[in-house]
Amino acid sequence: MLTDYKAKVREILTQRDSTYLCCLRSFGCQQNVSDGEKILGLLCEMGYGITEDVSSADLILYNTCAVRENAELKIYGLLGDLKHLKESRPDLIIGVCGCMAQQEQVIEKIRKTYKQVDLIFGTFAVNELPRLLYEALTERGLKVDITEYGGGIAEDIRPVRSCGFKAGVPIMYGCNNFCSYCIVPYVRGRERSRSPEAVLDEIKTLVGNGCKEIMLLGQNVNSYGKSFDPPIGFSELLRRINALDGDFRVRFMSPHPKDADRELIDTIIECDKICKHMHLPLQSGSDRILKEMNRRYTAEKYMETVNYARSRMPDFSFSTDIIVGFPNETREDFEDTLKILREVKYDNIFSFIYSKRTGTKAALIEDKISDKEKSERMRELLELQREISSEHFKRFEGRTLDVLFESGTKNEGWYTGKSDEFIIVEAKADSSVIGQMKKVRITKAFNWALQGEIID
Repeated sequence: MLTDYKAKVREILTQRDSTYLCCLRSFGCQQNVSDGEKILGLLCEMGYGITEDVSSADLILYNTCAVRENAELKIYGLLGDLKHLKESRPDLIIGVCGCMAQQEQVIEKIRKTYKQVDLIFGTFAVNELPRLLYEALTERGLKVDITEYGGGIAEDIRPVRSCGFKAGVPIMYGCNNFCSYCIVPYVRGRERSRSPEAVLDEIKTLVGNGCKEIMLLGQNVNSYGKSFDPPIGFSELLRRINALDGDFRVRFMSPHPKDADRELIDTIIECDKICKHMHLPLQSGSDRILKEMNRRYTAEKYMETVNYARSRMPDFSFSTDIIVGFPNETREDFEDTLKILREVKYDNIFSFIYSKRTGTKAALIEDKISDKEKSERMRELLELQREISSEHFKRFEGRTLDVLFESGTKNEGWYTGKSDEFIIVEAKADSSVIGQMKKVRITKAFNWALQGEIID
């Protein structure tokens, strides 16, 4: 049936002399970006061309994020901007998909306020896009599909990659953790792992096409394979990937601290293609807040993982996520978080002021902390991290790092990339360096990046 709708849409599109164009914009996490690449693959298969210009597009799709309120407000603003475009071009199709589109209250708001929108589909309905699109092309009225399907994972969609030298590869979807502040389990569903064969085949193809860096994606990657019979753990998957032929490196995003065991650390250190870096979300250093968050680990358990990694490899790199101002976080709770920062010495942190998400348990907590106090704590956190980074990055001065260069900088003749440790590195070069792995001798450390000279 899916093939039938693809053919029907393709037939409609071929009736016009010029190519129908689609403009898709993905917001949020790398999982969303990966979903967007699959959506583009489906659209291209049906005959659409791709444009970055909304004013020239025949189809505009916003692939949305629901993790924070600001992400949703941005989408509403963009939809409002499209009202006049729709009025001038009634045949334009406007769609909203992704995590935000999986929520009933969002659909009702769009239905009432943004009547220029033609279709809405959630995270489970990517496969239904041909049908929804056909209906939008042939009938008037809003088309909606947010059904939580119980079927397997579709492996027959060929994504349109945004980059040729690095790629995200989903290994699982959904989450079973239900952290009290997080909307993800409600919009992404329960954990579903791709088969190891499907993952390995995709990586083989990417590496064969010249991809230098693979990012394994999942809401909780180290829960991978638990539903298989027999189970195939994440560490086993990493070892299988490491055994593949080719010159490439592997990252993953993100593991959950409660599942980050010694076996995982040992695997990372013993496998030459796995980057010696882990993004290990702390969220809070307070056991009281961690319990309120339903994180199911303590600060002590978290530090056991860090300390074991550093005992095996002193320079093992960590980055993290931190939520500032979780409801009723005390000064003592916040100090516990600062204490962990000082102990771990993260190379980088991603910090956010708590954002209330309707539908989560934390949203029901009466919060007595003022926005001013939360902002002050955020400033204090960032100042401490800048001090830590300024000192900690100095360990790289005089050393040689492997860097995959990704783009130019605002300074002419300088290019930037990431080291194995996921640290920004800048060096003088020309544009031919983009997409290449180079050895860089580090000459200077800043609090946000490293600078060096390419020696190979």
